[in-house]
Amino acid sequence: MWIELKNKLMKKKKKYIIIASLLIICMILCMWGNNHIVVSEYIYETEKIGEDLDGYKIVQISDLHNKRFGDNQKKLLSIVRDCQPNLIVITGDLVDGNRTNIEKAIAFVEGAVSIAPVYYVTGNHEKWLEPEEYTELQHQLLKAGAVWLDNEIVEITVGNESFTLFGLDDSSLTNDTLKELAKDAKKNLWILLAHEPQNLKFYSNAGMDFVFSGHAHGGQIRIPFIEGLIAPDQGFFPEYTEGLYQSENTTMVVSRGLGNSILPVRIGNCPEIVCVEFVRK
Repeated sequence: MWIELKNKLMKKKKKYIIIASLLIICMILCMWGNNHIVVSEYIYETEKIGEDLDGYKIVQISDLHNKRFGDNQKKLLSIVRDCQPNLIVITGDLVDGNRTNIEKAIAFVEGAVSIAPVYYVTGNHEKWLEPEEYTELQHQLLKAGAVWLDNEIVEITVGNESFTLFGLDDSSLTNDTLKELAKDAKKNLWILLAHEPQNLKFYSNAGMDFVFSGHAHGGQIRIPFIEGLIAPDQGFFPEYTEGLYQSENTTMVVSRGLGNSILPVRIGNCPEIVCVEFVRK
């Protein structure tokens, strides 16, 4: 009797140990998956640049959602610095509309401007901010030295060459704003910052050469052979989640982003920094 009871207790104990071990492993994997930053490097070859822009590097930061990587974003900034960018672009959702912390967002921007010029466009979470929060974010971002590029264009000159950088706010992705901006742009290499990737056809129809986008969070949970599970505005099994996409003469890169929004964890989907090198063809 006692031996039988003892065996039952031992079996239960083993089950609890196995369950506890699996939970600990899952927690470790989730923590690692939420905090291990990877750098995805791409080369974009184009006939629209010459020697002065050959090898020009743009680093993209997207969907930080107030996430902190070390004190004052020290870890994140160190990785960006190692990429040796000529330009840093932020493609929206720097803050999170549900748990806004402007101080965390600006900590990254203040460090980034010491590495390279910083250009920023809003995402949907900025649009969800209270008016006073939105105004404060804009004030602090400009004070830090970044350029707020919503519905604006700027010509970036390097030596005897230049390219045009377009920026769209999150409310102007599918109207005529981009085509109107293009009317006043120099006919050189056109690069667009636009938060949401599912509008690729609009960007292509406006004549963009290269697009930096985010928003999809890599599909949040990435499953082998299926890839991203769910993304904002695309639903389940989204088409645009990470990497390069092509539409006519337009190439778009979609960043998996750095923070979380739909779900509190990432699975098979580490936070990402994108680095694109523009190479003379």
